[in-house]
Amino acid sequence: MITSSAFDWVINNQMLMTILQQNWLYGIALVSLVIGAETGLVIMPFLPGDSLLFATGAFLSLSAISPVGPIILFAIAAVVGDQINFHIGGSSIGTALINRRWVAARRVGQAHDFFQRFGGSTIIFARFIPVIRSVVPFVAGMAAMPHRRFTLFNAIGGLLWCSLLVFVGYALGQIAWVKNNLGLITMAIVVLSIVPIALRIYRIVKKKQQQLLP
Repeated sequence: MITSSAFDWVINNQMLMTILQQNWLYGIALVSLVIGAETGLVIMPFLPGDSLLFATGAFLSLSAISPVGPIILFAIAAVVGDQINFHIGGSSIGTALINRRWVAARRVGQAHDFFQRFGGSTIIFARFIPVIRSVVPFVAGMAAMPHRRFTLFNAIGGLLWCSLLVFVGYALGQIAWVKNNLGLITMAIVVLSIVPIALRIYRIVKKKQQQLLP
């Protein structure tokens, strides 16, 4: 039964493939919900949007299904999610989440650093970095970023993120080695996405250590 998978399919690509094979429209809808939740709910940054998009792209390729429709649906979910997150950040709910430590202060600080470095384009860059993509729209709302400007960057980032990962999965999906090592590849995607964060944190820590030296 599809419903017996519960939430296990979120972290198990083989289960996701099974769901998609049984009813690919249902599977696409589930992935869309996860994409929307990851980007729309700042307290759920652990959801693996990158790997789900890649795995779905691989399935669509193997099943000879056009990726255009799913990409549009995923992009809409991602954009709507960020819009919700933006409004939460700019409301009293956002302040309450921070005060009650539902949102880690250090995550907010990381997102703020990205804003300082990249400005409005942070909304686009953050899409490709796990955890940060869930916090950046929240911080943008807290910082009272102009709504129209945020919406523009949000739409561009959401479409680029979904298109790139689904198309990469679609292009590589029929390669035998990729099919046999899908879990390894999606894990590599997540790791590579985290590298920029790790480098940024390393530079910040190193700079602070140098400032403490006599």
